Amino acid sequence: MSDDLKKGLEGVLVAESDLSVIDGDVGKLVYRGYTIEDLANGASYEEVLYLLWHGHLPDAGELAEFESEMAAEREVDDGVMATVRELAEADEEPMAALRTAVSMLSAYDPAPEEADPTDETVNLAMGRRITAKIPTIVAAFTRIRDGEDPVEPREDLDHAENFLYMLNGEEPDDVLADVFDQALVLHADHGLNASTFAAMVTASTLSDVYSSVTSAIGTLAGPLHGGANQDVMEMLKEVDDADQDPLDWVKDALAEGRRVSGFGHRVYNVKDPRAKILGERSKELGEAAGSLKWYEMSTTIEEYMAEEKGLAPNVDFYSASTYYQMGIPIDIYTPIFAMSRVGGWVAHVIEYIEDNRLIRPRARYTGPDPDETTFVPLDER
Repeated sequence: MSDDLKKGLEGVLVAESDLSVIDGDVGKLVYRGYTIEDLANGASYEEVLYLLWHGHLPDAGELAEFESEMAAEREVDDGVMATVRELAEADEEPMAALRTAVSMLSAYDPAPEEADPTDETVNLAMGRRITAKIPTIVAAFTRIRDGEDPVEPREDLDHAENFLYMLNGEEPDDVLADVFDQALVLHADHGLNASTFAAMVTASTLSDVYSSVTSAIGTLAGPLHGGANQDVMEMLKEVDDADQDPLDWVKDALAEGRRVSGFGHRVYNVKDPRAKILGERSKELGEAAGSLKWYEMSTTIEEYMAEEKGLAPNVDFYSASTYYQMGIPIDIYTPIFAMSRVGGWVAHVIEYIEDNRLIRPRARYTGPDPDETTFVPLDER
């Protein structure tokens, strides 16, 4: 590979953004000037959505109006729900089902077909509807697949509480609601990650927000992106099922050439700041349940990987055990990631098309020389 070729666009600047910035050398993540620690500990997911979409944290009146607008959009049309039911009963992969359902939502969107694709008001309204409806889709899919009826959304609960209510059929306690809301804040945006960039590429063609989000969901589904947190929990369960010391297990896995999930990051060279926060919440949930098994297993693996491999955990490493201790099914971890990250996708799409230019990179051709290639008609081949 030549020096000027940037495989995977690594290190290539393709846009300017006011939304988020990452300092991978010190483990710092910032949304519009606010550190992730301040937002995770002091702001709700709705506040962070407002910040990303409108450029500033809302005051009490703005937040109340925004929360009301979001809550009013939670119901999903019967046609979409019929498809969700069909996909759940067919045991479709959760991310594939979510991708299909979100794409289908566009058929029921009240925006006029001739709406200007650069109209920020229209795009924000579409983004709000998509963001409000994804939790309803994910919860309904999960319950139908498990042989239960969907639970209708409620407008008197916040975004995090309502999802857990629709998923489990009962209101969550304050601790679970707070932990889940914090997890949504932590995952809301993260620079030009693969799914965000996919959404921007789609938007740059002046396609609609639904197409952009559908592109992003398809990208997030890959195990090198959003699927990693599911891999982490399956790994931890494998360690537990083996009834083996976690340290011995990870040594054996590495000796066999296996990859230990949840470590390393394309941007961070130190511990992911989101992993620090979720690690603390994983510990709290374990203490509340009377067992620190998952937390202690995780920290043992983390310490060994840091000492022996120089690798630090990413957000997936601790989101896995956090979600598991909340009783969330492992295979919907990535749809939950999408449920949060859609806020960032929408924000980047709107920001990019304000000064749009079609994203169209080039590739260096390495195929046969046309001067040395002779076309042969079909009947002579």
